[in-house]
Amino acid sequence: MAGAEYMKQVRENGLTVGFVSVTERKSVVEWLEGKGGDIDRIIPLPTESTTPPGTPPHAGMTITATSTTPKRSTHTHVPDSISPSKRRYVTDAQDVDIVKRIKASEVELRDRNTVLRGIKPNNFSALLATYAEQLKKSKDTKPGATPAPPVPAGPPMQARKAKNMFPIIMISSSPTALITMYNVKRFLQESVFETSSSARERAASAGNPRAEDVLHIDRRRAPPTASGTGSSQGPPSSGGAAVQRYFVVDSTDALQKFGADAWERVVCVMTTGQAWQFRPYKWSDPRTLFHHVKGIYVTWSNDPPNPKIRDWNVTELKIDPHRRHIDKSVVAHFWKLIDDWTIANKPWLMRQ
Repeated sequence: MAGAEYMKQVRENGLTVGFVSVTERKSVVEWLEGKGGDIDRIIPLPTESTTPPGTPPHAGMTITATSTTPKRSTHTHVPDSISPSKRRYVTDAQDVDIVKRIKASEVELRDRNTVLRGIKPNNFSALLATYAEQLKKSKDTKPGATPAPPVPAGPPMQARKAKNMFPIIMISSSPTALITMYNVKRFLQESVFETSSSARERAASAGNPRAEDVLHIDRRRAPPTASGTGSSQGPPSSGGAAVQRYFVVDSTDALQKFGADAWERVVCVMTTGQAWQFRPYKWSDPRTLFHHVKGIYVTWSNDPPNPKIRDWNVTELKIDPHRRHIDKSVVAHFWKLIDDWTIANKPWLMRQ
């Protein structure tokens, strides 16, 4: 019987509960185990003797009957409610629910050792088997021997890698824009501006009534000089200059052809000042968009300032309506803006 249960039954039966002092605890325990003699403070219960009158005492018995009576009573008079074996503990359903809620809210404390150890055993045999051949070759290599040079990537891999590193320029799909898919290539590659309507008529007469959705521009970029200028324009056939290829698109559908990371390669967005142009873009807010790409606002040189683009973080590119001889300086200024922004923000797109 548990101690709390025993004390409860004693109080319910109106019995006086006493306590054993620390100094008497050892002698009481020995008396209960039958190892010690009589204790003056232990009073035996009054019981009737079962020994017949006149029976001689047992040989070798040195203790009195009064002293053996409580021992016999302690071992023979066992309450029926006490089981000789340990009683099985029955859990309370309410306690089980409380414990479950507590465990659900527990947070396991971790240190660097437990984090590095992980929550399940890891088997690195596959990794070891992968590098077994390489480890064997490194062990067989003699000290001082020159290792074999790595095998260069094949032409398909090099072409794919170079293709993925080409920067992209997005222009507006508005038919009223000064720069469209009809005249953008001649303007940026040959430094000659012609109106979109004239370029459309020229393409239709050549059998191309519809403009392509993706164009490539090969721009000759001269190496930096002592003055720090390295931008140039003109046909890409000039010698001694690196040719940088750009792709031009006017819609997000065409941009998706370059893969999931196409926006990482966009370096410039040309706008007409109309906010609807940016609705399908990755960043539809022009203030956010032009913090990730270079913004160019293309306008006529005699047009008044546009108040809509005041806080758009864009640079105005003014084209003269009549003087075509200054187109080359306008295009050179455009490429300098693109080079400066790309070197500062996406230098991996610049061909060395």
